Amino acid sequence: MSIRNTLLAAVFTIASFGVAHANGLRPIAAQSIDLGDVSGVAYYTVEPGGFRVVTTLAQGASGNPIRFVSVLAPGQRVVLSTPTHANAIEISRNGDTVLIRNTSAIAN
Repeated sequence: MSIRNTLLAAVFTIASFGVAHANGLRPIAAQSIDLGDVSGVAYYTVEPGGFRVVTTLAQGASGNPIRFVSVLAPGQRVVLSTPTHANAIEISRNGDTVLIRNTSAIAN
């Protein structure tokens, strides 16, 4: 089984645990991320040190997957973007809620 097929199987397995609420993402429920040529999924788990957010992205059908792991405390956020896509993905924690939303790319 190729890496891409393994990644897709994991995504469908994680997605079957639940769906995103209007208020935000539920623990273990995956949400799709699209940054143009780069796409993937994000989910989180609740841990003693904070909410562990795992984001897996790949470029196209044959790209190698890359995993980003962040631990968010209340009020923290992480922004994912690419140089060739006008929008970014913001993953934020507001209290006990994790939100994933498209936003304008933030220049550093």
